[in-house]
Amino acid sequence: MTVELSVIIVTYNAPEWVERCLTHLTGPGAPSVAYEIVVVDNASGPQTRDLLQRWAEREPRLRLHLSAENLGFGRGCNLAVARSTGRTVVLLNPDAEALPGTLDALLAFHDADPRRGLVGGRVLDPQGVVQPESCWGAPTLWSWFCSAVFLTAAFPRHPLFDPESLGRWARDSVREVDIITGCLLLTARTTWDELGGFDESFFMYGEDADLGRRAADAGYHPSITPAATIVHAGGASSANRTAKQRLLLRGKATYARKHWAPRRAAIGVGLLQTGVALRTVAERVLRRGTVWAPLWAERRDWAAGWATSPDRAADLRGTRSGSSV
Repeated sequence: MTVELSVIIVTYNAPEWVERCLTHLTGPGAPSVAYEIVVVDNASGPQTRDLLQRWAEREPRLRLHLSAENLGFGRGCNLAVARSTGRTVVLLNPDAEALPGTLDALLAFHDADPRRGLVGGRVLDPQGVVQPESCWGAPTLWSWFCSAVFLTAAFPRHPLFDPESLGRWARDSVREVDIITGCLLLTARTTWDELGGFDESFFMYGEDADLGRRAADAGYHPSITPAATIVHAGGASSANRTAKQRLLLRGKATYARKHWAPRRAAIGVGLLQTGVALRTVAERVLRRGTVWAPLWAERRDWAAGWATSPDRAADLRGTRSGSSV
């Protein structure tokens, strides 16, 4: 039987969410077309690995690869796609539940216009509230300036001061976007191969922004459909804010150094550092937490991007899920 759809999942601990993801994927959220599930586990603990092995034994559509090391999200996805056989592939976070009809709707949306290249849908939190994280606008110096000086925090979802969130658009209409996040992203296998998949120099965070940029440069039009919806755990990707911010900052610095001219990249990284500095000062003045002070101390390290990370595994300290968002 020809496989129409390969569902790609990269796991890293969080077994309770992996269980829910697979349960929905093989139950109410299962596509109607012939499909397979390809899981790459990034050196999770025994509880997650035991769970995955039990699933692989009883679910013939599930193909499992247990990595001896944490490969990162992008490299893990690339490996899973390489082991897949489907005409199309869809990336799904391990802490996400596909609602009924979601994968069918996403596949139909893509096939209606393959020049979209990359397609995504909507994300709800466990309470059913729409979240912006299914897609974003492209990063710019202006958006990073707004973030650095607290304008984004003061005016969340504002089209001028928080442009990457795409304003208050509730992801309730078809729309072309710059970035479709890896929590739910479908593409044709031929398109994935043409683009070369994820750039593995992005260990975690930023790889989807890079892919969207390369897709647009290749003439594709990444787009969102409201007909496809997942429930995303939110917060399951990181056990503490410092750890997650470290990953995000390193990913942003990597993106800037890859896609922007040297002077622009230097200004962009400087804005990232300025934002960390101001937040560190605010923490000390208000005596509220110590999230940012460690990141200020490490600023030269993460500002260099992923390529110069001396120990990528160390950057993951404090994280517990393979989520990319």
